[in-house]
Amino acid sequence: MSNIEELNVPFDPFADVDDDRAQETNNNIHLRIQQRNGKKTLTTLQGLPKEYDAKKILKTFKKVFACSGKIFPDEELGDILQLSGDQRLKIAEFLVNENIAKKMDIKVHGF
Repeated sequence: MSNIEELNVPFDPFADVDDDRAQETNNNIHLRIQQRNGKKTLTTLQGLPKEYDAKKILKTFKKVFACSGKIFPDEELGDILQLSGDQRLKIAEFLVNENIAKKMDIKVHGF
């Protein structure tokens, strides 16, 4: 390809970012917090390995952390667990202690 032909090909600066993002979501567990109204918050867990039963883990979270929770199925991301309150650090500690994930595989997002 000559230099002139290369100029006619559109350049997508985000082409490699999508690939990196897809790999990142498959390997990592993401813990996010969302502000509801007032002081109320929600914690979401995304990227739980498929070999673990999300229903049993949610049931354990609800019992141990004394909060409510729900599972949202997603085709691309798998099951997303949603818990009431800021449970990010408790969930991260639980996942490491139970050998579900390594500390470096858990990404904590939010304020």
